[in-house]
Formats: sequence, structure tokens, C-alpha cells
Amino acid sequence: MTSPPDQPATPTGAAMDRKISSPRAARRGRLRLILAGVAVLVVVLLGWRLIPSGGSTDVASADIETGSVAHAPFHDYLPVRATVAPAVTTFVGVVSGGQVDKLLVQDGSMVAAGQPLATLDNPTLKLDILTRESAIASQLGTVSGDDLALERAKLDRATQTASANYDLIKARRDLSIRQQLHDQGFVSDAGVASYAEENDYQQKRLAQLRSGEAKENGIAAVQASRLAETRGRLSGNLAAVESSLDALTVRAPVAGRLTNFVVQPGQMLKAGDSAGQVDSEGRWKLVADVDEYYLGRVAIGQQASGEGGLRLVVTKVLPAVTDGRFRIELGFVGAPPAGLNRGQTIDVRVTLGNTRAALIAPVGGWLDSGGGTSAFVLDADGRHARRRAIRVGRRHPEEAEILSGLSAGDRIVTSNTQAYDKAGILNIR
Repeated sequence: MTSPPDQPATPTGAAMDRKISSPRAARRGRLRLILAGVAVLVVVLLGWRLIPSGGSTDVASADIETGSVAHAPFHDYLPVRATVAPAVTTFVGVVSGGQVDKLLVQDGSMVAAGQPLATLDNPTLKLDILTRESAIASQLGTVSGDDLALERAKLDRATQTASANYDLIKARRDLSIRQQLHDQGFVSDAGVASYAEENDYQQKRLAQLRSGEAKENGIAAVQASRLAETRGRLSGNLAAVESSLDALTVRAPVAGRLTNFVVQPGQMLKAGDSAGQVDSEGRWKLVADVDEYYLGRVAIGQQASGEGGLRLVVTKVLPAVTDGRFRIELGFVGAPPAGLNRGQTIDVRVTLGNTRAALIAPVGGWLDSGGGTSAFVLDADGRHARRRAIRVGRRHPEEAEILSGLSAGDRIVTSNTQAYDKAGILNIR
């Protein structure tokens, strides 16, 4: 007998129950998923912000300074601190060495040109001068004797010529008388002939004397000229020897104020030593040291201005660079102001070019560290600064002219960025 097929079991109450989700619970689930996604996105963004990217460096905001780029008039000038100095300084030199015997003036005194400042003692020089003076005096005596001999010879020749002339006159007179007597028949031809011969003799004698006198006078004139030259040379030597003794007195070369006169009694000085200097009193100039960056921009003739409306002009540029600086000199346009003193400092502005509109950035350590070829430009949020290539033109201690690479309104890092020279981005914390 076949069993009847199994019948499906009657469902119980538990099997018949089904969980039905409410709409509010579904919305809560979706909200949780959205919040979780947002949280993940925020974490990712924060990580991107906080984790330095390649080529970037973290920088504390307190460690940097910033400034803005703007269009403004650029005043092309160079501010310097100049020192008042004498316009002319003349050194007091020692002509002949010796030991300082006596000081006649004090350092800082006003002196006149040629005024004695000190006397020196040099016994050896004095003895040498006396010996040379004696030798020169002897030579001058010899020259004077030669002059006297020339004058005597000249006088003798003149006397002989005068005597011959007188004898000729006498012979002519005697001949004339005899000729008249001959013509009257009182004297024979023989009586006239002897007088005629005497007359001819005296004529020839006088002619020879005059000819010889002319030649001897020419020779004597040459000798006299040479003796005069010798006398002049010996006199000059004597004056030089006497001035050598005067050289033991140290004198002021020009009028002015004596400074750096520090010699002391008993001090030994050599010929050529400097005993001090004389500064031009009331005539001043300004001296200033300038950074070598401006060496090619400062030129003679440029105008400058100073405190109290001073008008100045660059008179000299000394291009030798020492410790990164070179020196310039400035002169006053017109009379210098009263009350200036040596060593006084004055703030001066040297005009390098005309004022014109330009794109201007504040100067700072960034110009030195970047060499003026790049700058870090801040993003709009100020959290990052990115390196950008630029070109810098003229500059002065407050502003620099930007030729390219930046725009008005850009904010740049103005502090020294040498420590970040390999970074392209600064993350400012």
C-alpha cells in the first residue's frame, strides 16, 4: 500500500513574521555614509595640505617677512652718510733730517704759509755747510780776481791806443808845419821826408793797436760772460748751501690749520718724514663710502642733496674697492655752511637718475639671497609661496624696480631665503 505524499507543513506564526524597515532609518543610514565620505575627503585634503610636497619646505610664518608689489614713482637715488673733510690737505715734510730741538707751535693751531713750526739740530750738517761755504767763497774770490785782470788788460789796451792816437796827431801837426816851410823854401825835401815817415809809422801803429784791441775785446767779452756764469752758479750753490741750514727749520707749506703734528723734542726725524699736515680752514668736502653695487652708476658731476637744503655735486669717484665698498667725494655748490667741523657726518642723497613710474617691490634679504633673479610669491590664501623667476632693475635701500616676473598686487617674501635656495615652494605654517 502506497503512502500518501508528504503534505507541506503549516506555517507557524514565527515563520510568517517579516522585518519591515522604516523610511526614517533608511535616511539615517544614507546620512552616515555621506558623513563618512566627507570625513575621508577632509582627511585626504588635510593630508595633502600638511604633508610637504616634493621640492617644498615648511617655514614658520614668524620666520619670514612679506611685502607687496605696486605701481609707484621710483626715486632713483643713493643715500649715503658722508663725513666732512678738508678740501685740501698739504703734508708738512722734513727737508733735512735731525733731532727735534724746539717746538714752536702746537697741534691744532692756525698757521701762516712759511711759518716756523719746529727747529732741528744736526751738527754734522752744520759742519758740512760751513766747509762748503768756505770752498765756494774761495772760488768766488778767484772769479773776482779774473774779472779784475780782464778789466786791467782792457784799460791797458785803451791806454796804448790813446797814446798811439796822440802820437799820430803830433806827427801830423809836425808834418804839416814842415810841409808849409818846404813850400816856402825854408826846408829841403829831406827835411820833410823824415816827418812824413814818422806820420806813416804812427798811422800804422794806431791801426794795428785798434785791430788788436777789437780782437782782444771780443775774447775778453767771452771770458767775462763765462766768468759771470761761473759767478752766478757759485752764488746759486752758496744760496743752496745756506738754505740747507735753513732746512733745519720745519715750516708750514701753506696757510691753514695744523693737524697730526705729533713730533716731540728729542725725536729723530729723517729727510722725507712727514711731521704733520695743514688742512684748508673753511674749505670743506664730503667723503662717503658706497656699496660696490653702485660702482657703475655713480659718476662725476651727479647732483646730490643733504640736510638743511645742502646742494652738492660728486667731484671724484675712487674705484678701488675695499671690503665691498668704494669711496666718493662731494663738493658744495656755493659756499659751505658755517659751523662745519672735520669728522662731522651728514646724510646725503645722490641722484642717480630721473624719477619715473615703475613696478616697485620693497628691498630686503631676498635680493641678496636670490641674486635678484627669483622671488617667492605668496598664494591668495597666504599658506604657500612659490618661487618665480624675475628681473630686477634699479634699486635703492628702500625699494627695487621690478622689470619682469611680478605684477602689481603680488605679495612676496622679503626676508632672506638663502636657507631655502633648493626649494620651489614654501609651506607657511
